Amino acid sequence: MEAMTDLSIRACARLLLAVAALAALCGAAPASAEVLRLNQSLCHAVSPIESADASLPTLRFSCSGAPAGYQHDSLWLRSDHRQWASGQRSVALMVHHSRFDRLAVAFSYADGAVRWQQVRQGDYGSHWRAGGQIVFEAPDRPASVTAITMRFDRLAAHDLVRAHILSRDQSSMQAAGMAAATGAALMLLLVSGIYSLSLAVAVRRQYLAWQAAWAATMLLWGTLWSQIHLALLPFMAGTVSAQLCTFLACLAIAVATASAVTALDRSGVPAALRRATLALGAGVGLAGIPLALMRSGDLGYWGDVLGLAILGNLAAVAICLGWGWRRGSIEARDFAAAWCLPMAVLAFIHLVDVENGFWGGGSKLAVLLAATWQALWLSAAATRRLASLRIERDHARAAEAQARELARRDPLTGLPNRRGFIESVTPLLDRARADDLPAALLLVDIDRFKSINDVHGHDIGDVVLCRIARRIARWEGSICTVARLGGEEFGLLTIGMEGIALDRFAESVRREIAACDHSASLGDRTVTASIGVAEVRPACDFQRLYKIADDALYEAKHAGRDQVVLQRHAESGGPKPDLPDREAVPLG
Repeated sequence: MEAMTDLSIRACARLLLAVAALAALCGAAPASAEVLRLNQSLCHAVSPIESADASLPTLRFSCSGAPAGYQHDSLWLRSDHRQWASGQRSVALMVHHSRFDRLAVAFSYADGAVRWQQVRQGDYGSHWRAGGQIVFEAPDRPASVTAITMRFDRLAAHDLVRAHILSRDQSSMQAAGMAAATGAALMLLLVSGIYSLSLAVAVRRQYLAWQAAWAATMLLWGTLWSQIHLALLPFMAGTVSAQLCTFLACLAIAVATASAVTALDRSGVPAALRRATLALGAGVGLAGIPLALMRSGDLGYWGDVLGLAILGNLAAVAICLGWGWRRGSIEARDFAAAWCLPMAVLAFIHLVDVENGFWGGGSKLAVLLAATWQALWLSAAATRRLASLRIERDHARAAEAQARELARRDPLTGLPNRRGFIESVTPLLDRARADDLPAALLLVDIDRFKSINDVHGHDIGDVVLCRIARRIARWEGSICTVARLGGEEFGLLTIGMEGIALDRFAESVRREIAACDHSASLGDRTVTASIGVAEVRPACDFQRLYKIADDALYEAKHAGRDQVVLQRHAESGGPKPDLPDREAVPLG
């Protein structure tokens, strides 16, 4: 267990190092891109919402402090880019979609010209890109772009705006990369959700159903955040999608908490801790409702409060998983390995500002990729766990089958014992009755076997029995079954054989037993057998057949041993045989 724990920790550590390296590689913006930040590269102004776009030259912009009173009016954000005049003319502005009614972008050129582009709630036109981006490309003109101005009507919060400027080629390449990354992540979430749901139905485990619900919630959240849904539902562009994303993000935390806690054995985690963790997760989920509906107020503040609640919820889940792990819960170990990356990512994005990293995807893309990792890990862990359970079940079934077979077999000779013999002869007798075939039972008893044990010992007696058993086993077939019925007594039951054929068969069995070579064990002593045969037509039940054969064997013993005695019986309703009812067959 400790070795497995060390391996899991090392694997998680290596994974986190790889993710950190990837974040360092992908988190940086392109070399020629410029991240737009308030009071660094953006100046601001506020105007009544009724103001026309053409009023831009009359606005007084401030490049310090924070804008106020804009949530029901228009917020103007301007960036001066005269440095582009000496070089790049194909400029593109990428803005992360947020809660606003309308966004208009003005590209100002060195020759004094201004070109406007706009999107509004429910209509992004051709400006939307997968990955939660809205792209505005400056029209090609002889003059260079000197300034870019964004006008937001009824913006929910200025600190939710994420924008950067880059070349048109870089914009296209970044949008393609974001589309590929989000598309792959969403496809993996879809596959994982379907797989978890099928497992939940197959094995009826509650936590797998919660896991499927979590994957579905993250899939829907990722689809709305990345704006892929706008290809089919363009009217959902803007505020509606952003509000749904906020609610789904909170709901995903609640569902993931339920999945992790319900996976743990109730006896492995204190009930109070389970209830507190589930209540905290449910609280985060419910908090998503008012936050999703907010269009004004300090969204940033409440977002920070929600972030602290999420970190507290993650800490509670981690305590539950650690508690269950210490109690030997395999599910706790699997969930701990699955949650290590999402927990690290959530803690990282709450401590470090990565919103302008990951090629514009920021924390949303990081969370989506971490969620994909979690879904795939848990699906693989559940598969591995179920596979081990299936292997254990197969081993148990094999052991049970082996035990049943051993119960049907004589441990010394390997022939079926009395129980196995009865189980074997039952279908044969049923077949004989159905086809009106005769049935015959041969009871073989080794003559004077007690004297062999007394003179030569039980070990030699066992050797003699095994040698005779191997000879008798040769007659095992589709119409004949053999067994050691106990002690020195063996049985052979055959169907479809009667009259002279049965007489010759019984005699051949007697001769073959007498012909066994026991010189290595008994010297020149010959071992013979007496055989009682019961022939009945039509076939009767085994108990009656055995009684008739046992009477015949008794006669063979009292007639001098090393003989075959046959008793032929016709059951009521069957044809009368031509031979007498009881016949002693002389030695050949």
